[in-house]
Amino acid sequence: MRIVDLPGTYSLTAHAPDERIARDFVLHGGSDLVIAVVDASNLERNLYLVLQLIEIGRPLVIALNMSDIAKAQGIAINVPALSQLLGVPIVETCANVGRGVEELWTTALRMLDHPSIPRALSYGRQVDEAIAAVRQSLAHAPELSEQHPDTWLAVSLIMGDYTHLPETREADPRIQRVLSAARSAARHLEEVTGDTAEAAVINGRYGAIAGIVRKAVAFPRDGRESPSDRIDRVLLHRIWGMPILLAAVAATFHLTFSIGDYPSAWIEAGATALGARIAQSMPDGMLRSLIVDGVIGGVGGVMVFLPQIFILFAVIAFLEDSGYMARAAFLMDRTMHRMRLHGKAFIPMVMGFGCNVPAILATRTLESPRDRLVTMLVAPLMTCSARLPVYALIAGSLFGVYAGLAIASMYVLGVMLAAIVARVLRRYVMRGEEDPFVLELPPYHRPTARGVIIHTWERGRLFLQKAGTVILAGAVLMWFLSAFPWGVEMGGPESYAGRLGRWTEPAIRPLGLGSNEAVALISGFVAKEIVVSTLGVLYGLGSEADTAALGRAIASSSLTPLGGYAFMVFVLIYSPCLATIAAIRRESGSWKWAALALGYLTALAWLAAFVVYQGGRLLGLG
Repeated sequence: MRIVDLPGTYSLTAHAPDERIARDFVLHGGSDLVIAVVDASNLERNLYLVLQLIEIGRPLVIALNMSDIAKAQGIAINVPALSQLLGVPIVETCANVGRGVEELWTTALRMLDHPSIPRALSYGRQVDEAIAAVRQSLAHAPELSEQHPDTWLAVSLIMGDYTHLPETREADPRIQRVLSAARSAARHLEEVTGDTAEAAVINGRYGAIAGIVRKAVAFPRDGRESPSDRIDRVLLHRIWGMPILLAAVAATFHLTFSIGDYPSAWIEAGATALGARIAQSMPDGMLRSLIVDGVIGGVGGVMVFLPQIFILFAVIAFLEDSGYMARAAFLMDRTMHRMRLHGKAFIPMVMGFGCNVPAILATRTLESPRDRLVTMLVAPLMTCSARLPVYALIAGSLFGVYAGLAIASMYVLGVMLAAIVARVLRRYVMRGEEDPFVLELPPYHRPTARGVIIHTWERGRLFLQKAGTVILAGAVLMWFLSAFPWGVEMGGPESYAGRLGRWTEPAIRPLGLGSNEAVALISGFVAKEIVVSTLGVLYGLGSEADTAALGRAIASSSLTPLGGYAFMVFVLIYSPCLATIAAIRRESGSWKWAALALGYLTALAWLAAFVVYQGGRLLGLG
């Protein structure tokens, strides 16, 4: 049995890419059964998708989820009556505690053994007649009926969606006959309803939903406030809402570093002990240098920061599962509009604090192509977890008690630059009207430990996969460049890395950086985590795999605090990793936008670091 999850789908109208992916899979993915997970506390909104699935004509089972929340709000749902009205089996579930899941599987298996197609519902006489007329015309083009369900195709054509028709439709008289019938039905609907055909169908669907809900659902009459409403009166308050959000963000980073320091120290001690044992047990030579300096020193220097990354992912997962992340997007809507971005763009940008790749993928939820492109281009300015080890190393080495403040300033600077760049792009490159902001605020939930752990692991394992592949390969490559020609000083001026640094140093000397930083930045084009391992190899400390030793080496080097801060600024802004560039190309459909992201971010990084370093020197800080 293969189960495909299509989360966050509220409609199959395919205005946004995620909706189009869901629609195309249900239509053409060969699914034997569809399980629609419906929010019992927000039934009318969720039944709209159910009606569209009924039009498609697939065997269907409804999981009436969050039924406990509906009951807490005083909503009484007559499940047998609702099932009879829809013609679909319904199972009450509370997924967060696993209630009803076994019954859902039993019902799904029974439906697979004895599949039945739900009957089409009535959308009102005028709409029903229009659908019937188009369905009748489909008899003249049987190949269309073979590819698409009649009711779904008829409704789509009436609403003006011709994407399901072949490109040769203009030359096919049978398809033209169907199109003529659809246009005639749409014109008739517009005449009798005084609205567009699309609006008439939408109103017909919601009319059917209203009739079903009236017969099967009883709402409280006392007008009592739900628990979520009471919480929202505080968290969404026009004065206190934003300070609470900022406090939540500050608490997130405080937990990330204060708790993560302890397991980081354990990993560091283990890596140091492992490197020392291997160094003692192997004879001096190329192989020992590769294993100790390249593999353990390179990968171990990055793995030290794994606890902070997992803690950050865990806190974000907790906020998402609780329902607060949607409120954060609501609170940030005004700020996002000042950036000339859609309010929903806040979600991908927050995800960028974890990893830029899923942040780019999350832009699918934005309906406007302009908003999607702008969000893709500014999301890499959010400090991802890969940059965190670089900040922690440089700030811890050069800023002492102010290290936390220096790191926090990188997050703030990233957000500020994203706001400026987004405004510039929307004003001069991607002009157009802003779409209205519509966002469902789900009821608050008590996040389960299992759910938080699953979401944290799903994101954190990507970092572990990088450690075993990209970071390992990068560390070995940097070891080779630093150790060869064999016999020269590790990372010294005669090594390949030293020569590469000398060639590129003139470009970054105005930023207060030297050849070691130049080589580290070049390695960061592959993955930002490699910057730390590269510095460890270049400073010849791979055998210790000790970030404290590396920090002391950096502190005693020619890199000044002002230059270190410029280095952090450059790492924040310059080209995202190759995986992010590939994601931008895939989601935008063009290498043009990926090349633009790489080029403008690197140029902006040099300019910002130049302003920081040279401006600091003018102020007497360097």
